Amino acid sequence: MLKFFLIIFFISLNLVANAQIEENQALFIQDSLKLVSSQFKFTEGPAVDKKGNIFFTDQPNNTIWKYDVEGKLSLFTAKAGRANGLFFDKKGNLIACADEQFELWSFDKNAVATIIYKNPKGADLNGPNDLWIDKKGGTYFTDPYYQRDYWTRKAPAIIGEKVYYLPKESSSIIAVDDRLQRPNGIVGSLDGKTLYVTDAKANKTYRYDIKSDGSLTNRKLFVSQGSDGMTLDNQGNLYLTRKGVTIYNSKGEQIGHINVPENHTANLCFGGKNRDVLFITASKSIYTIKMKVKGVE
Repeated sequence: MLKFFLIIFFISLNLVANAQIEENQALFIQDSLKLVSSQFKFTEGPAVDKKGNIFFTDQPNNTIWKYDVEGKLSLFTAKAGRANGLFFDKKGNLIACADEQFELWSFDKNAVATIIYKNPKGADLNGPNDLWIDKKGGTYFTDPYYQRDYWTRKAPAIIGEKVYYLPKESSSIIAVDDRLQRPNGIVGSLDGKTLYVTDAKANKTYRYDIKSDGSLTNRKLFVSQGSDGMTLDNQGNLYLTRKGVTIYNSKGEQIGHINVPENHTANLCFGGKNRDVLFITASKSIYTIKMKVKGVE
């Protein structure tokens, strides 16, 4: 009898493993993961422009790099304001969470930077980390506190680690969630109705409904997994990082996992001419993998 149950148990394990492989292959082929370069110190914050080119940060080296649709790497700027998360606005400006002075910056196509948000003196943000821009041009961003070795301060200037919304052409930010322990990755749906935010410290990812005024409502636990960065594809699947890339469908069910041979996978986005190449920043390296779905950013 014990032998019978053991046989059933191992058959079940095999069926689960095969199902996982089939789900993975529906989205990607693991063996197609490609190492592009390991010349960096810590890569972060990828964003895609209208042509499909990817821009990403090497935060410890204070640089932003470009990986174009032909696979060529080039330095975009060596004065990045210690940029972390990036996102392109409708005008083609690269918006950055520049945490050197706790600001939001905008880079034009020539890498000329303009400060678009700075807190009043004495009430500096913790350190803007990641962002997403809605259809109205408003910016959602996370503001966790990670002590940086290039700061002179040793403690936060404000209370709490929050998610903020900066309406288009406004100089004032609005706290849209102040209940998270350490908000980090953030991304919104293509229709602009849903926002996802990860709480890195609590190891959870939440989903919100976006109201017409930019405020958030209906917060719900999406999955009990935290993340650094995140992205969405055109099927509504959410991609979370840390140890490789874990993919969840819109119901919060895991449907795939991309193994990345680095200690930490930080962030990701879709790029390429057809938006079907997943670009992954992981520690000192950057990787790409061809997908059978497309990005929506």
